[in-house]
Amino acid sequence: MSGEQFRGAMARLAAGVVLVTAHDDEDGPRGAPAGMTATAFLSVSLDPPLVLVSVRTGSRMDELLERQPLWAAAVLAAEQRTTAARFAMKGRLSDRLLFQDIPHTLGDVSGAPLVTGALATIECRTSQRVAAGDHTLVIGHVVTAQLPPPSGGPLLYYRAAYRALP
Repeated sequence: MSGEQFRGAMARLAAGVVLVTAHDDEDGPRGAPAGMTATAFLSVSLDPPLVLVSVRTGSRMDELLERQPLWAAAVLAAEQRTTAARFAMKGRLSDRLLFQDIPHTLGDVSGAPLVTGALATIECRTSQRVAAGDHTLVIGHVVTAQLPPPSGGPLLYYRAAYRALP
């Protein structure tokens, strides 16, 4: 099987879109926010509450989550397509500049940006990292969850494009 065949098959699996964030203490004198759009994110366990996110090995987020155990994830709403696209771009502007245009608060536990308008936000502490091919699976113990009143449907990723439920 070719990589293209595998990619095509996986493109037919609809996935929710999250923005994974963390505070990088080593970026500048006061640190800086970092973010990454992810579609490989899932619930692992209810007791204890665990989630998993897949990050490309050697990426900035992989390196950051290796040294920073506290991070957050925002389940993006359909109207947050632009936010998802910005943080998915390769060679993008600095995350510090991107976060200036995105309404957010900082998590009480993680210090990571929690995107305003998200369907849900959670803060996590890494409990395990697992090497998996060209990615690292980061398993996080959920320490807080915020559920603002729902204001719409989820942002989905299907067949290489962002989508919304009809």
